[in-house]
Amino acid sequence: MSESAATEPAAIPSYEQARAELQQVVERLEAGGTTLEESLALWERGEELAGICQQWLDNARARLDAARSPGDDED
Repeated sequence: MSESAATEPAAIPSYEQARAELQQVVERLEAGGTTLEESLALWERGEELAGICQQWLDNARARLDAARSPGDDED
């Protein structure tokens, strides 16, 4: 692995990718059988994924609101 690859931020997953991974995290947590450390890591990843999903949804809402709002020329 090159040095620049190690310092590059991870790519942000699409909404669908984040949601699918979040589902897997929830299923693993609900199934149990993981250590406390593994459970905490899964929980943290789930929180991160939920935040990514929320960002996608917030951005989509903002785009819809902008598209639906009347133009500034109408005042």
